[in-house]
Amino acid sequence: MEEQKPPAARKSRLIVRLGSFLVSHSAFVSVICCVAGCIALLLLPVLAKNTYVSENALMPGSANPMFSNQDVLEANRFVKDIYEKRILKDGSGMEIARLIGKHMEDVGAEVYFHKFKYHNLRFHPLCFFSSTPRTAVLQNSSACTLNGVSPVGIIRAPRGDGKESFVLVTPYNSENIKWNEALSLGLAYSVFSLLSRVVWLAKDIVWLAADSRYGEYTSVASWLKDYHNPIFSSDSGKIGIDMCFEKTENHVEDESSFDGAAYDDFKRAGTMAAALVVKVMDKERSERDRVDIYAEASNGQMPNLDLINIVHYLAVHRQGLHVRVGTFGFLINSVLLKHVGKTLQRLTRLAESLNPGWKLGVNSADFVEGTATLASSMYYQALGVPTGPHGAFRDFQIDAITMELSPRTSLTNDNGISSFLLRGGRLIEGVIRSVNNLLEKFHQSFFLYFLTAPNKFVSVGVYMIAFALLVAPLPIVAAALFSSTANARSLTAISNSKPTNSKPVTRSGSWNWLHSAKLVFLVHLWAVIVSLLPYFISQVPHTNSTTSMLSWSLSSLLILYLLTRVTKSYIEGYQWEVLKSVMIAAASIGLSLMSIINFSTAQVGSMLLVPMCLMVRPLKQPIQVSFFLAALLKILNILLAVVAFPPASLAILKGCLRGFESINIGDFWEWSEFLWAWNSATYLFVALVHLPCWYLCVHILLHN
Repeated sequence: MEEQKPPAARKSRLIVRLGSFLVSHSAFVSVICCVAGCIALLLLPVLAKNTYVSENALMPGSANPMFSNQDVLEANRFVKDIYEKRILKDGSGMEIARLIGKHMEDVGAEVYFHKFKYHNLRFHPLCFFSSTPRTAVLQNSSACTLNGVSPVGIIRAPRGDGKESFVLVTPYNSENIKWNEALSLGLAYSVFSLLSRVVWLAKDIVWLAADSRYGEYTSVASWLKDYHNPIFSSDSGKIGIDMCFEKTENHVEDESSFDGAAYDDFKRAGTMAAALVVKVMDKERSERDRVDIYAEASNGQMPNLDLINIVHYLAVHRQGLHVRVGTFGFLINSVLLKHVGKTLQRLTRLAESLNPGWKLGVNSADFVEGTATLASSMYYQALGVPTGPHGAFRDFQIDAITMELSPRTSLTNDNGISSFLLRGGRLIEGVIRSVNNLLEKFHQSFFLYFLTAPNKFVSVGVYMIAFALLVAPLPIVAAALFSSTANARSLTAISNSKPTNSKPVTRSGSWNWLHSAKLVFLVHLWAVIVSLLPYFISQVPHTNSTTSMLSWSLSSLLILYLLTRVTKSYIEGYQWEVLKSVMIAAASIGLSLMSIINFSTAQVGSMLLVPMCLMVRPLKQPIQVSFFLAALLKILNILLAVVAFPPASLAILKGCLRGFESINIGDFWEWSEFLWAWNSATYLFVALVHLPCWYLCVHILLHN
C-alpha cells in the first residue's frame, strides 16, 4: 500500500511543479502577463468608483452657513485697505504685513510675525537621506528687505482644549501684491473674522498669510519647520519685528502705537488636524465659478480622500461651483484614445445586450476624460514634487489641499465678485465646520489612490493589479534564462567529456553567473557616480543648462570608459543570457523597492523597463522565426532602446505637452535639477535603476 505524504509535502510539491511550469513556458507567461497588465491599466478609468464620505462625523453641509453679505462687505473693505497701502507706501511689503497683523488683532486673535530667510537650492548628495530643510530661520541679520515676514493669527476655540487646530493659508507676494492675492487675503480675513465670533468652534484656527516673495512653498515650509522644531537661541543677533516696522512720516496716530517687540514670540496652537490653502485666481472664463483642487504632495503622497470629498460635496451640492482636478489636454484631443473609448462603449453595450444584469455603462467621452485625468494624477504623483504649498503639510503627516477659486467674471466686476466671495466664504466655512466635527485624525478613507474625476477614484487595491501583472514575468524570465544556460553548459560538458576519463563532471560552471554579476555591479557603480556628478557640475560658475548637460554627458561617458578599462579582466567571460537574467533580477528588485517609496514612479517605470528587459537580445543573434517576425523584433528592440533613454523619454513627454519645437538639449538637466531640489525619489530611480538597466540592454543589443 502506497504511503500517503503529509499535506505540507504535497503542497510544496505542487508549488515546485507550478514553478517549473511557469519557467518552462516563460515566453508565453510573459506575453499573457504584459498584455493583461496593459489592458488592466487601460481599464482603470472604467473601474473607477464614485467618491463618498467615509467618516460619518464630518457631516458636510449639515448646518446652515453663517457667512453672509456683511462678511463680503468686510472682505471688500479689507481688499481696498491693502491696495491703498500698496499705492501710497514705499516698501509696501512690511506695511501690508503690518496691516494684516493689525486686522488680526482687531478680531481678538493672538498675532505674531514669522521671519524666515530663503537660501538658494543646490544639489547635495546627502539631501535624499536626511531631512535637510529647504529654508532656514532668519538669524544674525538685520536686512528685513532680504527676508520674508508672514503674519500669523490664532483664534482660540471657546469649546476646545487647545490640543487641535485647523490651518488656513493664503499666499501673497509682499513686494508686488496683485489684485487676486488681495482678494485671497480679503476672503480669508472675512472667514477668520466670522470664526472669531462663532460659539461652535472646538479647534483652534490658525491663519497664515504666507509671504511668497521667494515662493509659496518656501514660507509655508519654513513656518511648519519652526512650528514643529522650536529653536531656542539668545536674543543677541535676533531681529525684532519692530526693526522691520520702522516709524515713517506717513504713519497715522493709531499705527504709531504698534509695538513690534510684542509680536516676536512664536505662538502655537494644537496639533494640526488639516490645512487648507486658498488662492483666488484670474484664469480663463467659464459659465460658472470654478474650484481647482490640487492634492499631490512630495513623492506621491496624497491627503486623505475624505478631505477632497467634503470640498467636492460642499462646492457642487451646496454652492453650485464647478470642480476640476488636473488633466492632460493633449490626451483629451487624442484621436486614438477616442477610438479606444468608442470601441469600449460598443463592447459594453454588446455585453449588456447579452446579459442585462451587467451594468457596465462605459461612455466614450467619460472614458477619454477619465484617462486624461488619470494620466495627470499618475504623472504628478510619479514626479514626486508637490503641486502647491499644501505639500509642506503632508511632509508632517498633515492632510492638506490647495483650492484655487476662479470667478466666472472679471475680478474688477463688483457684483460678480461679491457673489463669488459669498460662495467661496461659505465653502471655506463648510470645510472648517466639517473638520471641526472630527474627534480624531483622518483615517477612514483612502491615502493611496488615483483620481479619474473630481468625484471618481481608483483605489490601491485596483491599480496595483496592473503593476503586479507587468512585474510578474521578470523573476520568471530570469529563472528561465539562468536554468536554460545552466542546462546547456551541463550538456556541453557531458558531450565533450571523454569515455576514458573517470573523473566526474565538475559544477564549477554553475558559478559563471558571477562574471555577469560583476558587470551589473560595475554598471550600477557607474550609475551612482553619475547621480553624484551634478553636485560638482553645479559648483562651476557661469554655466547654463545646455553646457551643464553636455558636461554631465561627457564626464559620464569618460568615467564609464575608465571603469571598463580598469576592470576589463574581471568582467570577461560572461554570456548574454546570464547577463540578461541578472539584469532582470536587478530591475525587478529596483521596481519592487520603488513601489514602496512611490508607487506611481514604479508604475510608470515598469511601462518602459519591463518590455525592454523582456524583449532585449543581441541584434546579431539569429532567431528561428520567419524573416518578417525577426525584423519586427529587432525594430522593436531598437525603438524601445531609443524611447527608454531617459533624456529621450523626457523629450517625447515635453513634445506631447508643450510641442516638439520647445525641446532643448538642457531640458533633462533642468528636469533633474528640479527633482533634486525637491528631494524627489524619482531622481534616484532614474539614476540608479532605470539608467543602468537601459545601458545593460543596449550592451546586450550590441553583444557580438
